Amino acid sequence: MNDGYVPIPKDLQKVKTKVAFNLTRRQLIGFTLAGFVGIPMYLFMRKFMPNDIAILFLIISTLPIFFVTLFEKDGLIFEKYFKYIYLHKFYQPPTRVRKEVYLEQKKRNAKAEARRKSKDTKGKQKAIKEGKETKE
Repeated sequence: MNDGYVPIPKDLQKVKTKVAFNLTRRQLIGFTLAGFVGIPMYLFMRKFMPNDIAILFLIISTLPIFFVTLFEKDGLIFEKYFKYIYLHKFYQPPTRVRKEVYLEQKKRNAKAEARRKSKDTKGKQKAIKEGKETKE
């Protein structure tokens, strides 16, 4: 009954513009790159191995490129998603610290750093004075 109508998505941000062959620009670049990597690998491997093994090398070499090209989760492409996972895993503290405790720790660290620097400069000055006395 609704054959004459085209459904329009409510969120137009999810609509991707198609460049060529009904592919987005990202997909077009990814598939081209996979072709440039996979086809020469297949042609090279075919000389030394049976055809079915060469095809497996083609598939194994292009699958990561296809994954990176097509992966999208919560509107994030693979690179951004991986970046957020990496930052969360390695650069964020495992437990949340209250602001007061964090500021206290920061103050303590700054004092310790200042003490260490002052000891270093006093030690250098002492070494310089001793060096002058030995020359005389």
